Parts: sequence; C-alpha cells; structure tokens
Amino acid sequence: GVHRQILFATVGWFVGYYLAKRTEYIHAKLDRELFEYVRHHPEDFKAAEKRRIGELLEDFHPVR
Repeated sequence: GVHRQILFATVGWFVGYYLAKRTEYIHAKLDRELFEYVRHHPEDFKAAEKRRIGELLEDFHPVR
C-alpha cells in the first residue's frame, strides 16, 4: 500500500543522500591530494607560454 511506498521513498532518499555525500568526500579528498602534489612538485607543472588563437587553429581550406 501507500505506507510501503512512503517507506521505500524515505529509505531511497536517505541512501541517495549518503551516496552523494560519500562521492563528494571522495572527490574532495582526491582533489586535495592532487593539489598538494602539484604544490610540492612545481617543476613538473610549468606554465605554458601564451599562444594566439591563430596559432591554435588549423588553416581553413573550403571543400567545393
């Protein structure tokens, strides 16, 4: 009946909330570890020189 639907909806909401919080925690932990690695090894992550947009795009040749 309706009481079973309400029960399953409530349980589903709590499980979904827990899983969402767990994934946020895992991603935050990974980000923290990666940023810490980048901070301790700046020689591996040098800034690239700035290029103009024309240098990034290929020449345009229309197909006829």
